[in-house]
Amino acid sequence: MKVDQRLSSNHQRKPIITKVFTHPTVYIILLILSYSLGYLSQSSSPPTTQQSPQLPDPPVFQFSNLPTQLDNFRVTTHCGETVPAQLVSQTILDRVFNGISPYTNFPPPDVTSLLKPKRIKGWGSYATVFRNLIQRVKPRVIIEVGTFLGASALHMANLTRALGLQTQIICVDDFRGWPGFRDRFKDIGMINGNVLLLYQFMQNVVSSNATGSVLPLPFSTASGLQKLCEWGVAADLIEIDAGHDFISAWGDINRAYRILRPGGVIFGHDYFTAADNRGVRRAVNLFAQINNFNISTDGQHWVINTT
Repeated sequence: MKVDQRLSSNHQRKPIITKVFTHPTVYIILLILSYSLGYLSQSSSPPTTQQSPQLPDPPVFQFSNLPTQLDNFRVTTHCGETVPAQLVSQTILDRVFNGISPYTNFPPPDVTSLLKPKRIKGWGSYATVFRNLIQRVKPRVIIEVGTFLGASALHMANLTRALGLQTQIICVDDFRGWPGFRDRFKDIGMINGNVLLLYQFMQNVVSSNATGSVLPLPFSTASGLQKLCEWGVAADLIEIDAGHDFISAWGDINRAYRILRPGGVIFGHDYFTAADNRGVRRAVNLFAQINNFNISTDGQHWVINTT
C-alpha cells in the first residue's frame, strides 16, 4: 500500500517539474548561469602571453673590405677646364664683381668711420709652414679657405712678394664670423645687423698694399669652392682653416682637393690644437687614408703633398 502511495506521489510530481522546465524564464536563467560560469572559468585560468616572432639582430656595419667601402666617401665631381694662372684674377672679377675690382672707390663713405685703419688678427698665421711651403712650391695661385681678417693671407702675400713671385691669393670666406664672435671682437662694426668683417678685411688688404694680389670670394666655403671648380679655377697651394668640426673640415678638404693642380700641396691648421677634439685631425686622416696620401706636420699644421 505504501508502494502504491509513493508511485502515485511521484506520478503526481512529474507534471509539475515538466511544467517548471518548460517555462521560458527558466531558459533565460540557464543562459545567464552558463555565461557566468564560462566567464569565471576563463578569468580564473592563467593568462597566456602571445610570443612575438623572433627577428634576427640587425647586421653591424663593418669595414670588412676597407679600400672598396671607402669609395663611398670619395668626391668624384669633375671641374671645368682649368683656367691659366694669369687669368684667375680676371675670372673672379668677371664672375663675382661684374668685372670691377671690389677695391675700387673703397671704402664706401657710410662705413669709413666704422673701420680701423688696420685690424689684423689670426691664429697660427705666421707659422713657419707658410714660408716653408711657399719657398718649395713657388705657387702662382693660392686659395685660402677660411680668412677672417686676413692675417695669414697677408702674410703669404708678403712672402710671395719677397720671393719675387706673381701670386694670386683667393680668400674664400663668407666674412660673417660665427655666432657670438663680436663678444671677442667688439670693435668690428655692424650696420643693421650686417657685420662689417668683409669691409675690415678689405681695409686690411688696402693698408697692406696687397690689393693686386689678394682677392676675396665672399661666400660660404662650400658654395665658393664648388663655383671655383665649375669655373676651372685651380691652385698650386691651398690652405684649409675654416670650420673646425669634422663635417665642415671634411667638406672643405674634399672640395678643395678637386681644385688642386696636379702635384700641388694642401695644408691646414689645428692638427695639434684644442680644435682637434672637434674633428679636424679625424677629417684629415680619413681623407689621406682614402686617397693614399701621407701626412706630414709642421708645428700645429698638417701638410699633404699630392706628388
